[in-house]
Amino acid sequence: MFFKKIMLTIRLTRVGKKKDPSFRVIVVESKRKVQTGNYLEMVGSYDARSDRVTLNGERIKHWIAQGATISDTLHNLLVSNKIIEGKKINVLPKKTVPKKDEPVAADVTPVAAVAAAEEVQDLPAQAGEVPVAEEVAVEAAAEASADAGSGGADGASA
Repeated sequence: MFFKKIMLTIRLTRVGKKKDPSFRVIVVESKRKVQTGNYLEMVGSYDARSDRVTLNGERIKHWIAQGATISDTLHNLLVSNKIIEGKKINVLPKKTVPKKDEPVAADVTPVAAVAAAEEVQDLPAQAGEVPVAEEVAVEAAAEASADAGSGGADGASA
């Protein structure tokens, strides 16, 4: 027998009253509209006001193993509750920058950074050469003083 494999998604659907957001975590066909009772299984709930989360981790892992995809918000919720491992996904609009919990250069220690900077400064002194940037600056200063000393002899006299 041939069974058609359907695409499944685990996502949140809103229930409750106006200005009282609470959500059901449901398994549903990915192309279905959001309608009450139109889902395969309810695997948890999330109350946003009291921040209360109840999730059936075993069933969620089962559906993921069957090939169900997870919405980005639910992925972050599962990572927070340690049901799945991974990094959180930025669900904010592209214009909004996510908050950084850790500094970007956390793996570079300040001592190592200072030592690396000292090595870079010592290199020209060890080689006995003047850095190229300093040579260019000296040449530019010499040309500027030569032009100023000529009294504007560019052929433009008054």
